[in-house]
Amino acid sequence: MKAYIRSAVSISPQKTFAAAPFLNEVAAYHTTRLSCIEPDYNEAIGAKLIRRMSRIIKMSVASALACLKDAGLSQPGAIITGTAYGCLEDTGTFLTSMVEFGEEPISPVAFVQSTHNTIGAQIALLLKCSCYNNTFVSGGASFENAVIDGMMLLNEGYSNVLVGGMDEITDMSYAILSRSGLYKRSPLSNLDLFKTNSKGTIAGEGAAFFTLANAASQNDLAGVDAVSTFYKPKDIAETVAHIKSFLTAQAISGSDINLLITGKNGDEKGDEIYEYLQQSLFEAAPAITYKNLCGEYPTSSAFALWMGANIISNNNIPALFGLKSNPENKINKVLIYNHYNNIHHSLILISSC
Repeated sequence: MKAYIRSAVSISPQKTFAAAPFLNEVAAYHTTRLSCIEPDYNEAIGAKLIRRMSRIIKMSVASALACLKDAGLSQPGAIITGTAYGCLEDTGTFLTSMVEFGEEPISPVAFVQSTHNTIGAQIALLLKCSCYNNTFVSGGASFENAVIDGMMLLNEGYSNVLVGGMDEITDMSYAILSRSGLYKRSPLSNLDLFKTNSKGTIAGEGAAFFTLANAASQNDLAGVDAVSTFYKPKDIAETVAHIKSFLTAQAISGSDINLLITGKNGDEKGDEIYEYLQQSLFEAAPAITYKNLCGEYPTSSAFALWMGANIISNNNIPALFGLKSNPENKINKVLIYNHYNNIHHSLILISSC
């Protein structure tokens, strides 16, 4: 069943929140770690609550509330979130306190707020919403599983659901992940991310929320046709087979895709599959990237979905991607393909309404 994106809101390392023009200008960084451009939370969240919230909770709550407002809803039919890391800042605070106080009894506040479902729970508390509330913690497939769950609920009769994907980067998590060689060793411009043939990428973070509905309206940004994930393909051939099967299930082929959004992140080895697909299965489709804008993190595909939905809604590809966009050529189908560390692979097909 097709789901309809009634509204989409993102807080990211780019100017994407509130009434900011859709990627009319790009924020450039010279670093190995991108941080979100955060809004003034006082407009959406009470001052007392703000003081008790960590960064990722504030970003997520502000995005969720703005998303519901844009959709004209006071209450969602369900709240579904996807996050791989949860509230890392509070996790770090709790673990640090454990060490500093020699594992003696400490305040449980940081532990309570460090759990992965804190974000969904906080949104529900603010809205006084006792509806279905679920959090998916599935690594690089967390957001996709949240969307799939939302689409299943819509198929069961829910009129609308609120779905979000979020993850943050902290000093502690950055240091730990850097040891595994996930990030570049030297600072570089995010705009030059794909000009370096080397191992690693740049760290990122973000929060994006979507209101999905089971019926079309005149204000929809785009429709979500299908979402699929697969795990640890043994080689490129198996990956291609999964993608072909996904397209066949939707009764389309690679030539029907008007735009391909890939999860290229500047890692020489990890980007091989994207290069192969652009030269074979999707040779005729223009392709753009997004991780040079938001960085790499497990739920970055939420930012890609926000970007794809706005491209379809505006029927325009922002100039920063270097593609000539012809408004007369309708952008009907956009495919988002991403993998996280070649472990979790995902496909999201969206289309015009």
